[in-house]
Amino acid sequence: MALAGLALAAAAPVSWRWPTPPVPQDNPMTADKVALGRRLFYDADLSINGTMACSACHEQKRGFTDGNATRPGVHGDPGLRNVPGLANVAWRKRLTWADAALTRLEDQVGIPLFGDHPVEMGMKGQEAELGRRLGKDACYRAMFAKAFPEKKGRIDATAVSAALAAFERTMISFGSPYDHFLAGKESTLSPAARRGYAVFSARGCLSCHGGRDLTDDALHAILPGAPADRGLMEKTGLSADRDHFRTPSLRNVAVTGPYLHDGSAATMAEAIRRHAIPPATGPLTDVQMTGSQMADMTAFLDSLTDPAFLSDQRLSMPARACGRPL
Repeated sequence: MALAGLALAAAAPVSWRWPTPPVPQDNPMTADKVALGRRLFYDADLSINGTMACSACHEQKRGFTDGNATRPGVHGDPGLRNVPGLANVAWRKRLTWADAALTRLEDQVGIPLFGDHPVEMGMKGQEAELGRRLGKDACYRAMFAKAFPEKKGRIDATAVSAALAAFERTMISFGSPYDHFLAGKESTLSPAARRGYAVFSARGCLSCHGGRDLTDDALHAILPGAPADRGLMEKTGLSADRDHFRTPSLRNVAVTGPYLHDGSAATMAEAIRRHAIPPATGPLTDVQMTGSQMADMTAFLDSLTDPAFLSDQRLSMPARACGRPL
């Protein structure tokens, strides 16, 4: 099924066309599947004690982050890493901070649902309970049947993951002033933001934060991790991979703080200063980064915010399902 009716195009010049996200052959997109995934995304019954939905950590107004350094799980286990934003997540080549092998949204869903390092939603070993719990709802039974006719409406962890992944692929954000500037509407980017982009480029930021979503999707050792968090080394066992973390996209960065893999930078300025970016004149420092340069770079980063994405009702908690109020 073509995604023309599912892509979330914000106001833009007529000539601008939103890209279509890649879709795996074994999980084709349908409107019914997206509707199911949207409802599941906002349903706290996906957690063991009914207290945490996906949306608890991924708030739309914050670019689908949560505003905390890290987020405790349902049992109070301390979080390990900062919640990443979900804008254009369908295009991410890697889906967690420090696992280069995790590349499918369908597989990533299992990390918060069933993972135990740390425990987030606490459903490990409770796959049957998940199906039983959702199956008690007649509307869910109808929605799963429409979304997965090939499974005859079977409600299980695989179907839940597929529906959530389908919904996440509609989280498309290409409506920022910077996007419109690139599409030819130069007036959408302020003079300060243009100067900020020049600083951003001159300081070497594009080496990692380049491309359409301002990320290379690679893992780099920029900052040391906490003793309990070894980064990519946790997966590979290689000491050379210690403290390697994925480059985050900068889309909607102004609303997704705090920053860095552990949420330890409270502001964009602090996050910038903690990157030892080596321009031609030496490492970036407060002396080299003047107040006006920081203000201009912040203005550029502000221009990456897509207001329509942050308020689009098609991404918000649904008010109705099966023709009835939720």
